[in-house]
Amino acid sequence: MSVASTGVDRIASAFAGHGKRAALMPYLMGGFPDQEASLAAAEAAADAGADLIELGIPFSDPLADGPVIHDAATRALAAGATPYGVLTVCERLAERLPVVLMVYANAVLAAGVEAFALRAASAGAAGLIVPDMPHDESGELRAACDAEGIALVPLVAPTSTPERIAEIGADARGFVYAVSLTGTTGERDSVAEGLAEMVARIRDAAQVPVAVGFGISTGAQARAVAEIADGVIVGSRIVRAAGEGGAAAVGAVVEELASALS
Repeated sequence: MSVASTGVDRIASAFAGHGKRAALMPYLMGGFPDQEASLAAAEAAADAGADLIELGIPFSDPLADGPVIHDAATRALAAGATPYGVLTVCERLAERLPVVLMVYANAVLAAGVEAFALRAASAGAAGLIVPDMPHDESGELRAACDAEGIALVPLVAPTSTPERIAEIGADARGFVYAVSLTGTTGERDSVAEGLAEMVARIRDAAQVPVAVGFGISTGAQARAVAEIADGVIVGSRIVRAAGEGGAAAVGAVVEELASALS
């Protein structure tokens, strides 16, 4: 990681230089099954072709997450995971590739937005995703992230109105996270209908890449999403692999996805 580069710069470089149909961003739960195992899994993902990592900070009430990721958060907390510990994982991983922290608003507000942004940047994070912080309430955190050179990545849902998409696009940093379906995270059998139209609307509104997450689990689905978006985010299948087979299983899944995007 270049000392002179900001998190925003590192995200932009990852999207510009991945050499695939789209950038690949696996999601992993920090501290699951334990801290060292989560670092090993993330390093295996990097070895296997990940371009960025979305690293979750476990929370007791993860409203956006389906059963696989919810269970991983519960198990991580039971094993003693803390935001500080996940930031330690981030620090060790950020030398290799951009890390975007997925954190619920309660943890950010408990620390204070400026303090949390500073801690995240000091740990090498390239950006934050805060799924339960409404766009209308994110200005203070976005300014704090801007001051530290990291991206507050916004989310757009299938239910977002054209007016809201325009507002979010105008403020977007790093990339826009396009939530492909209503409901929580989890593996699905097919890519959501209407996704191409949603991505096109976001592209019209934003000057940053668009990455799609929620419901993507197979190479075929990743390849289909890569035809319309700049990035592919895969979570539940990766987390399930981390729980069932550790770093080796994570590496095998990421290698499969990377190959599908090559």
